[in-house]
Amino acid sequence: MANKMKTRRGAAKRFKVTGSGRIKFKRAKMRHLLAKQRHKNKRHLRKPGMMCAADQKSAKKLVPYK
Repeated sequence: MANKMKTRRGAAKRFKVTGSGRIKFKRAKMRHLLAKQRHKNKRHLRKPGMMCAADQKSAKKLVPYK
């Protein structure tokens, strides 16, 4: 019987796999020092980022069963 792969817990906290199999993540630079950022930029950073296809391949190995 083959062993199950373990999920990398750090990656599981940062990435979510969508129904279509793409990987979604939260953008950086929204924790503090927000007064100096433009409103347009802060609105853009609120939306989740989608990982590009090249990076998805390696990220799916880190979160195999999601």
